[in-house]
Amino acid sequence: MSAETYRDAWGIPHLRADTPLELARAQGRVTARDRAWQLEVERHRAQGTSASFLGPEALSWDRLARRARLADTARRCFTALEANDPETAAWVRAYVDGVNEGLAGAPEDGPAPEFARTGLTPGRWEPWTPLGVWLATHLLFAGFPAKLWREHITAHLGPEAVPLFAADGPGTAGSNGWLVSGERTTTGHALIAGDPHRFIEDPGVYQQIHLSCPEFDVVGLAVPGIPGIAHFGHTGTVAWAITNAMADYQDLYRERLRRTGAGVEALGPDGVWRRAARHTETVEVAGEPGGRESVEVEVIETDRGPVIAGGPEGLDDGTPAALSLRHPPRVTSDLGFGALLPLLRARTVADVDRALDAWTEPVNVVQAADTGGGLLHRVAGRVPVRPDANRLRPVPAWEPGHEWTGWHTPPRAGLTGGVAVMANQRGPAAPLGVEFAPPHRADRIATLLAGRERWSAADMPAIHTDTHLGSAGPLLDHLAALTGLTPEAAALRDRLLAWDRRMDADSTGAAAYAAVRTAVVRELAAHPVLAAASAAPAYPEALLPWLALVPRVAYALEHLLRADGLYGIDRAAAVRAALEEVAARGPAGTWGDTHRLAPWRALPGATAHADEPGLSGDHDCVLCTSPVPGLTDRAARGPAARYVWDLADRADSRWVVPHGASGIPGSAHHRDQQPLWLAGELAPVVTDFDRLTKETDD
Repeated sequence: MSAETYRDAWGIPHLRADTPLELARAQGRVTARDRAWQLEVERHRAQGTSASFLGPEALSWDRLARRARLADTARRCFTALEANDPETAAWVRAYVDGVNEGLAGAPEDGPAPEFARTGLTPGRWEPWTPLGVWLATHLLFAGFPAKLWREHITAHLGPEAVPLFAADGPGTAGSNGWLVSGERTTTGHALIAGDPHRFIEDPGVYQQIHLSCPEFDVVGLAVPGIPGIAHFGHTGTVAWAITNAMADYQDLYRERLRRTGAGVEALGPDGVWRRAARHTETVEVAGEPGGRESVEVEVIETDRGPVIAGGPEGLDDGTPAALSLRHPPRVTSDLGFGALLPLLRARTVADVDRALDAWTEPVNVVQAADTGGGLLHRVAGRVPVRPDANRLRPVPAWEPGHEWTGWHTPPRAGLTGGVAVMANQRGPAAPLGVEFAPPHRADRIATLLAGRERWSAADMPAIHTDTHLGSAGPLLDHLAALTGLTPEAAALRDRLLAWDRRMDADSTGAAAYAAVRTAVVRELAAHPVLAAASAAPAYPEALLPWLALVPRVAYALEHLLRADGLYGIDRAAAVRAALEEVAARGPAGTWGDTHRLAPWRALPGATAHADEPGLSGDHDCVLCTSPVPGLTDRAARGPAARYVWDLADRADSRWVVPHGASGIPGSAHHRDQQPLWLAGELAPVVTDFDRLTKETDD
């Protein structure tokens, strides 16, 4: 067996091998060469050992990873994979072998400068490590801590407050995706386009790659550390892409725990106290240079699942609470990796459809098309059947009626007017979720697509980069109703009412709107009625973004401004005060002056560089670059990639990532795609090996 590595002009790896196993091995090798530090970080996050080199700021994640038993779940899932799907298990092993070979074969000066900075050496991957990486990447993807927020705001304002704050949560990942059938394209073949919205990391969370062997030839966006191409791929005859379905498939149970001489017991729904599994683990935390401390973590698991917060003595602040997490992989020992090889081998939408029957998590809406005219629009993933109360809030483990009783059949949908649009709004997955993204992005994409009879791959960036802010209306309506303003505030109000509602980086109107919006958010959050909800129980730090009041007010602002009454809060007064405050400060500059990229770098004490670029877009724009109004204009989330899959000719497909193909600072391909990403342009997808540069024979 042999494998070859080629590169295109952007340094994107194109791999060719004799068998799928050798190809997986080559994928692991090249990923280790290009993303060694990223792989090391992800391995540690899956194991709950990242604080050993990232320091105290990573401790909260490590605690959660240990208490949620991510590594143990990954081992269980891999053991089950070996028993039930030995071909896929061997393929995952081959990938891991490649990762270890790539890390071991790094140059003498180290595979990445971060290792020298931290004093780390690359650790060895185990066969289950990719499954652990997948679990760690997606544990919070469905936003189960939102159940804690609903309970928290209900306690302060009553159940009628819950829908007021129902919006795409601050820690929830989303995406845009649209499918245009052949009847609406210039070629007569379908197009699939979109962009996944995730926290922007450096290096990026997606890896452009080309995998070729006699059985299949696929280009797509891989997740570093995971073999194959799970979310976005094109095999030449069929292509697929996903968006977050916003389904609810993780439950929180309130547990009653007690200590006994033998350990810990939990009260079950039958009124019987049963022994819970219990042990302790030690988390190492790096401190000052050379310093280190050890933190002991108690790991408890009841019949519902691992206890992720609290314990027999309650939370850290003494609140009597213990929460266990129940989610499909822990229950079934199946992470859905059985779908990955069939996806690579797919030739038609029927093949993609069958492959996705094995999908587990995250739960996605999938769009697919093939060269024969086949189209697919469905939900993929496992969502348990259980009472509605489970979906809304933590439920008492000691009461009957909260058990899982089966699995939902994933819904399917069709096209409307030759197109299908998904942007995390209520759609085919509506029966499976609770909160969805506002409809602004989806409505805007549909409107743009309706504005032209025929579309080509080259036309799609105009949709990717649209900056119209559909959620601006309620605040502008309040501004229009104000009277008796100071001259400066009246002039600012008039400017905003004449603004085109586009969040362009060079727009002074967008900057002024964002400044007023931020001031309104702060005014509302400071009102005594809402400020009472600012103090949340002492849940683990990793869950607190879902409980922070200011982001909740920011993302729900249009609901709060439109609601009847709002608990007697004088919203006109809040808007007036905000407008006068911003007007008194004088001109705000342009939106791009403050709306800058803030990528996450996994290094101790890493902060965003001052020279990070200014961005167009906003949370409810198609160009979804998300600040947190009231806290910061900087964008930690945004398009983690953009793609266009052309079913007429794969060579006319295009893609881009925020930085580049290489994760090594200083590499020519570390940030060479950023100018394209900023300008809304896409790089060509090249699949002809004769047009590529051969790098190695392995």
